[in-house]
Amino acid sequence: MKGISIHIFIISFLLLALSTSAQKTKTQLESEKRENLKKIAEAERILSETSDQKQVTLGQLRALNQQINARELLIRSIGSEISLLDGEISDLSAVVNALQNDLRQLKEEYADQIYATYKSSRGNSRLMFLFSAKDFNQLLQRLKYLEQYADARRLQAEQIEVVTKELNEQRSRVETKRAEQQKLLSQQVRESRKLANSKKKQSQLVAQLSKKERELRRDLEYRKAANKRLNALIANTIEAEEVKDANASTAEIASTAELTRLFESKKNTLTWPVSSGFIASKFGTQKHPVLKRIKIVNDGVGIQTERDSKVRAVFDGEVTMTGVIPGKNNFVLIRHGSYLTVYARLKSINVKKGRKVKVGDIIGEVYTDQDGVTELEFQVYKGTTKLNPEHWLAMK
Repeated sequence: MKGISIHIFIISFLLLALSTSAQKTKTQLESEKRENLKKIAEAERILSETSDQKQVTLGQLRALNQQINARELLIRSIGSEISLLDGEISDLSAVVNALQNDLRQLKEEYADQIYATYKSSRGNSRLMFLFSAKDFNQLLQRLKYLEQYADARRLQAEQIEVVTKELNEQRSRVETKRAEQQKLLSQQVRESRKLANSKKKQSQLVAQLSKKERELRRDLEYRKAANKRLNALIANTIEAEEVKDANASTAEIASTAELTRLFESKKNTLTWPVSSGFIASKFGTQKHPVLKRIKIVNDGVGIQTERDSKVRAVFDGEVTMTGVIPGKNNFVLIRHGSYLTVYARLKSINVKKGRKVKVGDIIGEVYTDQDGVTELEFQVYKGTTKLNPEHWLAMK
């Protein structure tokens, strides 16, 4: 009996440890699922805006790609949850088997006790057993024996009750986990079907866009020319700021160094310039999403977002330049010590050169083109070096 009590204690301890570990993993997976569902819904809203124009665009394809990526991650998270439940069910089943063995052993021992009591008394009463003692000491010994035996039987009955209760609870937990797992399997099937439909649409979009090769190439050349004009303006601005720094006072130099340090401390945690959206165009040299053997060079990232989205400063700084460039629309340059952030393809701007801004201040609104695509171009510089904005923005 004592061994079984220890066994039950060990089982309870292991269950608690396993449950705590599983709960942590489950909480993390549920958080990932919520984020992916949010991304899917966000991409769906952006996709619906571009689809309203009744013509296929790269913006539609990028929004659909984002939705597909998010749904694949969602399905992966669901699969991880199912695997986690598999492990929990397996552990709980092992516990149920162990408890069933304990219960069987307890019942067998209890039956043996009852039989032994009957056999030893041979139908005689407890009083006869006591008063047939040879002397007073033997009477006391027999009385003590009967009390201990009664306690042992009572304890055995209590153990049976405890194990039976624990067994029923664990069986109930197994059934709950199986129902939860079945629900996840159904969700996984639904999401897989949606994914298959999205990939079908993706193939159709690529096929339709491939027929517009001449138009896509023309747009690519137009964007290259716009990039060249913006880069020239940025280079001139950086050169002017370097001249300004060379003639700065000691206090101004110290202020610039401090702002530089603070900006650098925010790497991977900078607030996004728009409240919703996704990286549609990545930094550096990328494959064109449709045109084969064509490379695109991006000086920053394109953040596709929702119509009428406000653009906000990602960090404290000073507006060093604003203007308009064909193909880039309105743009704003903000200096943060030795760093510079660039916000282009704006419909309107709310700031002027020389204005001090704080993180989160609205500096403009994103432009929506004739195809219904709303995309902000965002760049980060340190001196004349172009940096990958994804290494600076907070994870989404």
